[in-house]
Amino acid sequence: MSKGTVNKAIIIGRLGQDPEMKYTPSGTAVANFSVATNHATKDQDGNFSEKTEWHRIVAYGRTAEVAGEYLTKGKLVFIEGRIQTRSWEDQNKQKRYMTEIVCSNMQLLGSKAESDSVPDETNHKDETQTSEEVAKQESEEDDLPF
Repeated sequence: MSKGTVNKAIIIGRLGQDPEMKYTPSGTAVANFSVATNHATKDQDGNFSEKTEWHRIVAYGRTAEVAGEYLTKGKLVFIEGRIQTRSWEDQNKQKRYMTEIVCSNMQLLGSKAESDSVPDETNHKDETQTSEEVAKQESEEDDLPF
């Protein structure tokens, strides 16, 4: 690591399409996909506007295999990695560039029902607790003598 520099990207967003899986000649899995993030701003009149930013993601090895198996369009995902810009020459001899996040850590987010590959139509119990339920549970657990 170079001293005094940091190249780190952390995003939470939704997949724009299912990952595209490929394999290197040596058999290493490579997953390419895009993730959308949103940014809301408020103008002087108090009106909100939202802008969507698309991020290209590339994952390798086991991370790519997990992405290919569990990620689908619309899923909420946490991505951590480094920003990388690649360049190449296209068929017309034009220099082309692509900036992407090379994924080093990925976590599926969202509810269990949202992340299941086969939805369970019979059990839709909401497991979230209200602040009153949490406070009551904490007060019951705080029966400490000191």
